[in-house]
Amino acid sequence: MPLPRIRRVYLAPEEGDGRRILIDRLWPRGLSKQRAAIDFWARRIAPSDELRRWYRHEETKWPEFRERYFAELDADPEGVAELVAQLREPATLVFSSREERLNNAAALRQYLEERGLV
Repeated sequence: MPLPRIRRVYLAPEEGDGRRILIDRLWPRGLSKQRAAIDFWARRIAPSDELRRWYRHEETKWPEFRERYFAELDADPEGVAELVAQLREPATLVFSSREERLNNAAALRQYLEERGLV
């Protein structure tokens, strides 16, 4: 299973994106469903509202954010399995944050790699 790409949802879809999987709990502001071109919305395994509000993309909180997010993912094996089923073909995890490196997509991909799911 190929490693999923990571891209901002606000960037125009590219041919190499494969299945575009939105991994945010909230729909991206100002973006139509047509323009977003989302194939699957993995809202179920997005970081909880509480975790998202706490993190606020503060770099110093990144290690703890990952730890807490991984615990949320471990608590929902069915949701993770649902996502993994979507990754059987080339895919891109899309996110809305302006933070390009330390975001939920990067954390989720790391989780999937560490657990041997991709």
